[in-house]
Amino acid sequence: MTINVGDKIPAGTLHHKTADGVDEISTDAMFGGKKVVVFALPGAFTPTCSAKHLPGFVQHADAIKAKGVDTIACVSVNDAFVMDAWGKDQSVADKVMMIADGSAAFTKSLGLELDLVARGMGVRSQRYAMIVEDGTVTGLMVEAPGAFEVSTAENILANL
Repeated sequence: MTINVGDKIPAGTLHHKTADGVDEISTDAMFGGKKVVVFALPGAFTPTCSAKHLPGFVQHADAIKAKGVDTIACVSVNDAFVMDAWGKDQSVADKVMMIADGSAAFTKSLGLELDLVARGMGVRSQRYAMIVEDGTVTGLMVEAPGAFEVSTAENILANL
């Protein structure tokens, strides 16, 4: 079952690389009492993700945060070290929090997994963006397969 607007974010754990190592972040800590924009994509260093999706959120981070957003988080089914390296490669700095969902547990709990086993990529995340306020989904934009239209930073900005 796919998460919907009005649903609570399921309890779980995500990972984030810091200067001190890899930190575990509970979904309660990440989303509780905050307004968070989350965007997810099939994989770090992949073409559309690197050329358009992540750069758009980096470019529009200040405008998004000016709308009352506490955190912009990029989630991918990659490990924390890959997400950290990709963030550095994309000059993300502190504009976007690079979140690892290495085993796809969070992605599966949302019902937004994408089976790319036949293409040699395993289970990944669908491309989507969502607005979460105090742990409740208030906006959800899931892309059609192969599309990049509704989960853009520009569309999220228009929906805040």
